[in-house]
Amino acid sequence: MLGVEVNVMNKLRLLVFTLLSFTFAGLFSVQVSAANAFDHSQWGTLLKEHVLPLNGGQASQVDYQGFADDKAQLDRYLADLSQVDNADFDNWSKDEQLAFLINAYNAWTVDLILTKWPDLDSIKDLGSFFRSPWSQSFIPLLGETRSLDDIEHTLIRGSDHYQDPRIHFAVNCASIGCPSLRNEAYTGKRLDTQLDEQTRLFLQDRSRNRIDGGKLWLSSIFKWYREDFEKGWQGYSSLEQFLVDHAMDLSLTSEEIQKLKDKDMTIRFLDYDWALNKI
Repeated sequence: MLGVEVNVMNKLRLLVFTLLSFTFAGLFSVQVSAANAFDHSQWGTLLKEHVLPLNGGQASQVDYQGFADDKAQLDRYLADLSQVDNADFDNWSKDEQLAFLINAYNAWTVDLILTKWPDLDSIKDLGSFFRSPWSQSFIPLLGETRSLDDIEHTLIRGSDHYQDPRIHFAVNCASIGCPSLRNEAYTGKRLDTQLDEQTRLFLQDRSRNRIDGGKLWLSSIFKWYREDFEKGWQGYSSLEQFLVDHAMDLSLTSEEIQKLKDKDMTIRFLDYDWALNKI
C-alpha cells in the first residue's frame, strides 16, 4: 500500500513539474518576444519634434530642416533598420512586421528628401523622365538594396501576408496630397488602433474626400489602389462597402449611404497635390 502511495506522489510531482515547466516556458517566450520587438523610439522622437499635425491630425507638415539638423539621429535609426535580418523579421508577429515596414518607408522617404533639401519643391524633383524617385534603389533592408516601391508594392502590398488597405493612410510620400505623416512611430502593439485612426482622419478631411454636386469626390489614392479595398479585407468586396462603413467619417446622409449601397453614387477622383509637405 505504501508503494502505491509513493508511486502516486511521484506522478503528482511529475505532473506539477511538467505544468510549471510549460508555464515558465510560456512566460519566457513572451519575454523573449517582447524583448525582440524592434525599438522605434528614435524615429518616434524625431517625428514628435519635426512633424506638425494640422486639423487634429487630418494633415501634417514636416520640418525637413529640423530633420536635417538631426540627420545623425536619423542615420542611426536607418542603420538599426538595416541591421535586421530576414530570420529576425520572420520571427516577429504580423503587426510588428507591418509597423517595421511602414516606419522604414516613411523614414527613408524623409532621408530621400534630405538629399536635395532645401532645393526642391516636390519629391518628384528627385526623379527623372526614365526613373521615378520611388524606383531608385538606395535602401539597405532585409538583405537587399531596395527602393521605396519595393517596400510598398513588394514587401507590403505584394505579400498576401498583410492585405490591409489601411496602409495607404500610413505610408507617406512627402506630398500635400498624401495622408498625413503621423507624429509618432507605428508599433506592433498599437498598429490596429493607429491604422484605424489614420483612416478615419484621412476620410474626415474635406480637402481630400467630400460630396460636391451630388458626386462623391475622393482622393486619387482610391483610384490607384482600389483593388486593395476589394480583396476581402474585413469582408469588403467593393470600394462602396468600405465607404459605407465609414459614412460617418465622410459625413454622408442616409440617402447618400443608400446610393453607395446600391452602387448608384457617382464617384470621381480629385487631382493629387505633389507639392512638398514642408513647414
